[in-house]
Amino acid sequence: MTDPAVKTPGLDDKTHFLLSPASYAEGTASVRLVETHMARVFLTDHFAYKMKKPVRSSYLDFSSLDKRYAVCREELRLNRRLTDGVYLDLVALRVDARGGLTLGAAPEQGGVPVEWLVKMRRLREDASLPALIDSATPQSLAPLLQRLCDFYRDAEVIPLTGSHYLARLRQQCEDWRDRLLAPQLKRELALDGGEVHAIARALLAFLGREAALLEQRAATGRIVEGHGDLRPEHCFLTQPPQVIDCLEFNRTLRCVDPVDELSYLALECELLGRRDLGEAALESYYRCGDDRPPPALARFYRANRALLRAHLAAAHLQDGEVAEPDKWKNKTRLYLAAARRYCQSLCDL
Repeated sequence: MTDPAVKTPGLDDKTHFLLSPASYAEGTASVRLVETHMARVFLTDHFAYKMKKPVRSSYLDFSSLDKRYAVCREELRLNRRLTDGVYLDLVALRVDARGGLTLGAAPEQGGVPVEWLVKMRRLREDASLPALIDSATPQSLAPLLQRLCDFYRDAEVIPLTGSHYLARLRQQCEDWRDRLLAPQLKRELALDGGEVHAIARALLAFLGREAALLEQRAATGRIVEGHGDLRPEHCFLTQPPQVIDCLEFNRTLRCVDPVDELSYLALECELLGRRDLGEAALESYYRCGDDRPPPALARFYRANRALLRAHLAAAHLQDGEVAEPDKWKNKTRLYLAAARRYCQSLCDL
């Protein structure tokens, strides 16, 4: 037990400790911090330690230590589906009776857990898809795409009625639209509200016009428990290929149509200047999954994902002090422009 007089360390105290190379039993020459919307990741020479922030929103809740422990366990379990020997363990950060912090100590050595970190083997950054985007070919992507196709074939099918799936898509679109148009955010971004409304109207019109197509996707078992955040930076062209950082904190957002998930990857590849790689990803799934829906479906999913990404980029501006506000403003506009392009292609059908 800790002395009641000992102050529980806060996020900055934990961060300060974890930035010291001396805190790691395996030894490291340096520690680099990478901050995301929901976590702080500490990169040592050979490992990455991911610590959740104590945040809460409409779609996640990391506000208590017990909740962060549970979601870290889920992160290990879920990410081991598409990786090999990358997600290693759950490691405790403990505080002793004198207020000293230790990382990874066994329970019998004393100390009370004040945080849990996911320990990962570091993958080579030069093997990530963004690092290889200029030289990658559909052929060099083939092992990654085969792994994804096998994953979708074996994934748990979600028993979802067509009407529920359609309603979920409609609600998500309306929610992302409304969040982007929140008065404070709209002012800060100098957003054209008319543009956002036009994108949402086009998406909602497609849902009305092609309701039977969307409902059929659910009715025929095409909605599965997928990755949830399939972006190029999460794909590594190693042998075998690895796909990290699935969306672990919200099962509903992780239960997707594989065409939706791969359309997301295709959108991100296109924004990196390699539309051909995204098209190859979709074609690989169509062929291996014996599932070739009308081309309009992938266009809709790309537009919808672009609206989501615009909302998420804009949300960074509400994180208090933002280090690079222009970066997130530009990303918001980039994704809105992509959403508009794909919405126009839907209207031209």
